[in-house]
Amino acid sequence: MSLSGKTIAVTGAFGFLGSAVVQRLLAQGATVVAIDVAAAPRDPASLGAAHVHGGVDLGDGAAAKAAFDAIARAHGGLHGLVNIAGGFAWEKVQGGALATWDKLYQMNLRTAVAATQAALPHLPDGGRIVNIGANGAVKAGAGMGAYAASKAGVMRLTEALAEELKDRGITVNALLPSIIDTPANRADMPDADVGRWVQPAQLAATIAFLLSDEAAAITGALIPVTGRV
Repeated sequence: MSLSGKTIAVTGAFGFLGSAVVQRLLAQGATVVAIDVAAAPRDPASLGAAHVHGGVDLGDGAAAKAAFDAIARAHGGLHGLVNIAGGFAWEKVQGGALATWDKLYQMNLRTAVAATQAALPHLPDGGRIVNIGANGAVKAGAGMGAYAASKAGVMRLTEALAEELKDRGITVNALLPSIIDTPANRADMPDADVGRWVQPAQLAATIAFLLSDEAAAITGALIPVTGRV
């Protein structure tokens, strides 16, 4: 599944999952553009030879367009987009804040829409888009309302965009992970059996497959990647 000759943009690339995806794509020969709202990565070495674009507010359509136009000019186009940028908050509806719903919508759904709109003029027929949804959005639990609603929006975006782009051969798919093994999740759940969680490298491998030529027949799929949770 070589990605040699392909330029792939990854949003949320400075985070734990984002850096794992960047590493996997670089290992498979892709030219990787690492995009994040943070001004600079906390661990630059984790991004290897990726081309780093920090300080990009993907919630701002104009900023997203400017960033992707510059990326396309620098690399002669774009072959794929991985939308990882997002965030999480646990908060019950009773006693919760409306601002939490707005914040998670902005972080999880608006960024994916804006990045996609900015990338599409540069994607050729046969291009690839991979989004990160959430298995917790299939059936939300207590305290998961705002997060699940925003990630459900990512799932519907994936389905609608896959239909919209079928005639161009651009595939659009989403992964629905359960709990990802990250330092933040370990800190929040110190007594959990982390061996049951999803490893970032496992998600990265699935993303790499969906970006490859071998996955040309898969579009509009919402793929659970849940480990043993």
